[in-house]
Amino acid sequence: MTLPANPKLMSIRTFLKRKAELPSGHRLVFTNGCYDILHPGHVDLLTRARALGDFLVLGLNSDESVRMLGKGDDRPLNTQDERAFVLAGLACVDAIIVFHESTPLELIKAVRPQVLVKGGDWAPDTIVGREVVEQAGGTVHSLPLLPGYSTTSFVERLRKG
Repeated sequence: MTLPANPKLMSIRTFLKRKAELPSGHRLVFTNGCYDILHPGHVDLLTRARALGDFLVLGLNSDESVRMLGKGDDRPLNTQDERAFVLAGLACVDAIIVFHESTPLELIKAVRPQVLVKGGDWAPDTIVGREVVEQAGGTVHSLPLLPGYSTTSFVERLRKG
């Protein structure tokens, strides 16, 4: 099955061209994750992340990257193209870049955001890319999670029937 074109899904090269066209002073926000099954907690976090700047770049773990994270043999449940397509439907997401490594560090170095955001389950001093962003004068945020929502708990509920 082929999905329609997704203009928000782009390579780092395409993103950097687009970044160069942004107005001066635009604050780039970066976050990342697997987003295997989009749920209210994801939408809440992404909306609040976007509110911290003018343009939200979402680093999306590739299928291989999700498997490297040890989330289970059956994960991801949705392919990276399917996940990117669903995420692109959110108004708060401006660009999606798939990365294949176990962490988004190299992508953060290339994007050079002014704001780096992760969910509150990450202590600020453990957020990958924190040093890169702070050394460039940017800020790092660990935003509280919407209670009761996680993909892992959703998958566990499904398995229990």
